[in-house]
Amino acid sequence: MKEQQYKQVSEFFSSTKTRSNTIKVLHDILPGIMMVFYPLQLILLLIREGFKSEVFLKATLVPLAVLVFVTLLRYIVNAKRPYEKYDYVPAVSKNTKGKSFPSRHTASAFIIAMAFLYIETSLGVVMLIIATLIAVSRVLSGVHFVRDVVGGALISIITGILCFFLI
Repeated sequence: MKEQQYKQVSEFFSSTKTRSNTIKVLHDILPGIMMVFYPLQLILLLIREGFKSEVFLKATLVPLAVLVFVTLLRYIVNAKRPYEKYDYVPAVSKNTKGKSFPSRHTASAFIIAMAFLYIETSLGVVMLIIATLIAVSRVLSGVHFVRDVVGGALISIITGILCFFLI
């Protein structure tokens, strides 16, 4: 998207209470859903498989590794956010400066979805859909560039394929 498109999308979602609430729900609630179901899945794995099982360790350590990697990469790259670069008010209130690439919410959502895919395919597909909606909401709310969410998703999908299905 270009500067004018970011401004138009932000204005579109900010222009009515319904649209504003919709983007805020997508932006805030969808990551919350992931953060509720992921620990529940880990607890079930712990009960079913045990603390030292390969499935439990992968489902715990791989997402943690991605989170640490993405967090470090964001500090190193320190890319500006769309609302900083184009000087507008995003549809969702955000004051963070820099650290836009890659999107940590998107990376976290996709690696958690990959963990679910590894454990239970049908739940994994549902979580991949939610992760995609999270990525889209980050762009539509004006807090990330498309490259930020694509980068976060790719890091997690590639890591997930390697660590959950090939290694």
